[in-house]
Amino acid sequence: MTLYDLLLRLYPASFRHEYGEEMRALFARARRDASGVGIVTLWVSAIAEIVGNAAAVHADILRQDVFYTGRVLRRSPGFALTAALIVALGIGATTAAFSVTDFVLLRPLPFPEPERLVTVVERTPGYDQMELSGPNYRDWKAAATSFESIGIYHGDELTVFGAAEPRRWRGVSVSADLLPTLGVAPIIGRGFTAADDRQDAPGTILLSYRLWQTEFGGDPAIVGRALSAQADFDAAVFTVIGVMPREFRFPNANIQFWITNRFGPGHYAERERTNNWLNGVGRLKRGVSLAQARAEMDLIAAQSEQAHPVANKNTRAAVDPLSDDVSERSRLLLVALSGASACVLLIACANLANLLLTRALARRRELAVRTAIGAGRERLVRQLMTESLLLAVVGGALGIGIAVAAVPLLAQLVPPNLPIAAAPSVDMRVLLFAVALTVATGLSFGMAPVLRAGRNPDLDGLRDGARAGDARKERLRSILVVSEIVASIVLLVAAGLLIRALLAVQAIDPGFDTEGVLTMRTDLPMPEYKTVARREAYYASVLGGVRALPGVTSAAFVSFLPISSFRGGIWPVSVKGDAEASTDVRTANNSAAIRYVTPGFFRTMSTPLKRGRDIESADTRDRPFVAVVSESFVTRYFPDQDPIGRHFTFAYADREIVGVAGDVRFRGLERKSEPQVYLSSQQVADGAVTFYAPKALAIRTTGDPGRLAPVVRELIHRADPKLPITDLQTLSDMIDLETSSRTVQVRVLAGFATIAFVLAAVGIHGLLSFAVSQRTQEIGVRLALGAQSGDILAMVLTRAIGLTIAGVVPGVFLAYAAGRSMEALLAGVPAADPATMASAVVLAAVMTVAGALAPTLRALRVDPITALRSE
Repeated sequence: MTLYDLLLRLYPASFRHEYGEEMRALFARARRDASGVGIVTLWVSAIAEIVGNAAAVHADILRQDVFYTGRVLRRSPGFALTAALIVALGIGATTAAFSVTDFVLLRPLPFPEPERLVTVVERTPGYDQMELSGPNYRDWKAAATSFESIGIYHGDELTVFGAAEPRRWRGVSVSADLLPTLGVAPIIGRGFTAADDRQDAPGTILLSYRLWQTEFGGDPAIVGRALSAQADFDAAVFTVIGVMPREFRFPNANIQFWITNRFGPGHYAERERTNNWLNGVGRLKRGVSLAQARAEMDLIAAQSEQAHPVANKNTRAAVDPLSDDVSERSRLLLVALSGASACVLLIACANLANLLLTRALARRRELAVRTAIGAGRERLVRQLMTESLLLAVVGGALGIGIAVAAVPLLAQLVPPNLPIAAAPSVDMRVLLFAVALTVATGLSFGMAPVLRAGRNPDLDGLRDGARAGDARKERLRSILVVSEIVASIVLLVAAGLLIRALLAVQAIDPGFDTEGVLTMRTDLPMPEYKTVARREAYYASVLGGVRALPGVTSAAFVSFLPISSFRGGIWPVSVKGDAEASTDVRTANNSAAIRYVTPGFFRTMSTPLKRGRDIESADTRDRPFVAVVSESFVTRYFPDQDPIGRHFTFAYADREIVGVAGDVRFRGLERKSEPQVYLSSQQVADGAVTFYAPKALAIRTTGDPGRLAPVVRELIHRADPKLPITDLQTLSDMIDLETSSRTVQVRVLAGFATIAFVLAAVGIHGLLSFAVSQRTQEIGVRLALGAQSGDILAMVLTRAIGLTIAGVVPGVFLAYAAGRSMEALLAGVPAADPATMASAVVLAAVMTVAGALAPTLRALRVDPITALRSE
């Protein structure tokens, strides 16, 4: 084949057949007459002419096909609307799922060269990740050479004065080098310097863009303004030095401000080596791999253990990409969401393929006529593909609209602890994905029916009764039915497992009664509340007024409530006679959580006291230090012993166990908490352990707890008008919030499963209806020869049952594999849960059998003579 012949293939086949020979002859004559530079000129002009003309010819044919397709679809609006809606549902679901998955997992973090950013934390037995301690951070940073810089941060809060009532802002305290490590600078003002991070430095603050807009109206003169505020340990004036960019949300979208740590020698003292509370972020040097950094940090941690064998026993470094700071459950959920959308798209595409196949078969007479008058196979296929793509484009456009509406609903699945914008959107990346998906859908699932219908168009199609139900087409329709059954079962099982998991989580006993309890938090600023006497006076004032309110049965303060914003507080435990116990080392098997409480806490929470007594008002500092411990504490440290009267060392003092309380799930319904130790709020030295001073108030009432809120606010305001009240909610609301993510998961996947099931039911009914309609003559012959209606019905149902089995078997295996892959989401529900599997199989079977039964009953009502005349 000559080069010119290859160029001619740029034209459509019909054009080549009509004009190809003439064009070859003209080019050959010109080639013989040309020489030297003329040959080059001839080829250049020929290439330019053919490319330009070929494009014009293709455009003209496309225009003709589009206009023809438009006329054809206008004559059958029901078909066009159905096909477009089916594609819209598939494209819309998949695009919405992709927007969330891309937003969380695929899109790079909004920092310069984000692939070089890593988290640096500690790892100890029982804890894959634990915050850094101050001394370890200082030593490891000084020894590491793999990083350009390492910064630290921890959560912080400020009580800001100046408004009608104090406001509580939530932000982050950072080292001066954290923002340069992230590669981000303020849009107004300046960033932190080393001078801002000294222990005795004046307070400086950077505002988030959102806080700047909401609290200060975007005032450009905000830089230099002084804010009167109070931190947990310090009252100070903070000078605003800048505003961060709108997109900067580190470490999460709820942060309102950034201040400096202002660490002094005390923060790096040796006693602080087991006080883990700092999050580290490092930027790798160019050319340094993650594996190299991990190897170096492992060596540094091992050397640190040798230097501090007690405090750093079994302590290692954990270095991971900052982009991986997404929980396994969140990742699995997004993968499951993507899989669900893929199933919906598969079912939608199967329905589209069925519609196009059915339509192509119904148009056999038209195709045969066009073949008889000279239309080539390429021209027919091209026209049919144009119809398929046009339907896909219309459906894709509708699908993008569906995705825009669905994304805000799916945005609830975005993990809240990521340094990214609050919600995903349908941006250019997502639009490009939708366009590519639309084209792929139109081409791939429109191709098979088109090629099958246009394989060998001949004059057979001119006969009215030409049967379209040959074996090849029957196999294709069977494959489409089976694929829809498989996808439906996978989605039904996945949704069913998550529903079972939600019910299982909601049935978990949290260790307290959630009904009728109002909670709130009042942070006590230091040094004003540094002394125990000052705090106890505040507790007595508030609790006295609250307990006198009608309907209130009990009230108490605690350091932190269960399932609240702070769920940790791990301290080492030393039990006499335990060779591995030490007050200087903490491991998962040698620690407990600390909670200071006021008398009446267990009664307020309805947490049962299994043995002994509660904390009492007589448990003051001049009396022996006592503790109420959880059942899990007794199981770990005093198995098969009477714990009452036993002693252990905890929180800088020897403690006597006076009571055993039931276990409480402080860390959440799905996580077992560490053993708990409850201490008297009075048995602590002035200025010691002030972070754990009781600040959360719980009130149990026989009436509506919400009605108490205004009165309790007034009581707290009387006790101290400078205290901000935050986290005002009921215990029931806290539990609902704890399970809200699972509720959203169930709603989303159940919604996908419902859409898939309805699409599959409609599609299967349409497929089987068409298959039965193609056998109308056969059914008439059988009835005319004496067959009973029951025999015909059994014949069709047998095929439907066969299709069901063919879809159920692989569907169950795939559903089981999907369940195994998402076990972290199932809260202990087995992936092969019999009830869920059986329900999905029964639904799929009913869907398939019903889809075959209705058209068969219609066919049985056809008069046999009429059916025989259909040929």
